[in-house]
Amino acid sequence: MTTVQAWRIAARVHTLPAAVVPVLVGSALAEADGVFRLDAFVFAIVAAVAIQVAANFANDASDARRGADTAERVGPPRMVALGRITPRQMWTGVVIALIVATLAGLALAIIAGPLILVIGVISVVAMLGYVGGPLPYGYRGLGEVFVFVFFGVVATVGSRYVHDMSAPAAAWFLSVPIGLFAAAILVVNNYRDLETDRAADKRTLAVIIGPRRTRNLFAALVYGAFLLIALFAVIGWTPFPTIFAALIVPYAMGPVRIMYRRTDGPALVRALKMTATLHLWTGLVLAAGALI
Repeated sequence: MTTVQAWRIAARVHTLPAAVVPVLVGSALAEADGVFRLDAFVFAIVAAVAIQVAANFANDASDARRGADTAERVGPPRMVALGRITPRQMWTGVVIALIVATLAGLALAIIAGPLILVIGVISVVAMLGYVGGPLPYGYRGLGEVFVFVFFGVVATVGSRYVHDMSAPAAAWFLSVPIGLFAAAILVVNNYRDLETDRAADKRTLAVIIGPRRTRNLFAALVYGAFLLIALFAVIGWTPFPTIFAALIVPYAMGPVRIMYRRTDGPALVRALKMTATLHLWTGLVLAAGALI
């Protein structure tokens, strides 16, 4: 494994669409309203991806320090636990990623005002508190709440706001299914790591509520997101063509079936990747529907 490969794995590239999707949807809504700004779109993408990478780096370092990434863990390898990247190097990577996010945030603040800086600071503090600090809430069953709020509501509404400093109702409504999908990705990830997290006293929501309820929660998040997409479009709260995203629902049966029928690591890794892909394609269709 080369150094570049190690950092690429630590960045968890497969998770980055979760940062990009809200920006695509929010920006598509701005284009539909005739207020789209290319500079705001680019800086929003950079900020979102940089914060996601910083979160992944911080999670890698924090889990290794707390003993959550052991040899028994299944799924993508963690670079600090394997000794490929030192903790000091990983935290340096966190700082660099946050500097990039800060520069993009300052550019957005020039475009859309100081409220963007407030949102950025809150997002960074929340990200660092997820697995860091004296009371990491990601270890206390609140990770899904964090993901829903910041990778759903804040990211989607904020991405619409930076174009003309407004936050129409459609952005708020579409942020809900986007947040549910993002939370579903974390649910299947924590379900895969349930036993090793329990052994390391990492009390994720999956550890707290157990396997059966975790499976039910995953299905509720995924199918609930599609239900809300269709409902909002029919009522007229979101652009009607966004209803086409609900047609992707048959693809959701794949990861849901794996969650209910399989417990082996490779199958759950596949379910995780399928859920991330589901999130991406749903976001793309929502964005296209908003443009139509």
